[in-house]
Amino acid sequence: MALFGNAHAVDPAAAQQEYARLMGQGEQVYAAYLLIRDTIIFTDRRLLLVDKQGITGKRVEYHSIPYKSITHFAVETAGHLDLDAELKIWLSGSDTPIEKTFTKGVDIYEVQAILTQFVAG
Repeated sequence: MALFGNAHAVDPAAAQQEYARLMGQGEQVYAAYLLIRDTIIFTDRRLLLVDKQGITGKRVEYHSIPYKSITHFAVETAGHLDLDAELKIWLSGSDTPIEKTFTKGVDIYEVQAILTQFVAG
């Protein structure tokens, strides 16, 4: 499942409010990133991918990934010519990673640290 797009950080409190109906009781948004139309949300319990589909984006798929399902991940930092950084996440039972592209405005090391905290914790 390859998901592409450029991302930037979103205020966790704003994401918490916008996606409150998707959260379990007491679940807290730790960090969130907005792609062109999609959103990546790190909560204290799971990784939530919000995939807006179709031309209008009215149809939305909410993909919930428990951190324990993540077998490993990789980050690729931006280069001189390629200004975007990439995050790849492998899930148990899948050989193909989920891929996200972050613009230079996002600290990919911060994203990696968030994943490390929840996957290794």
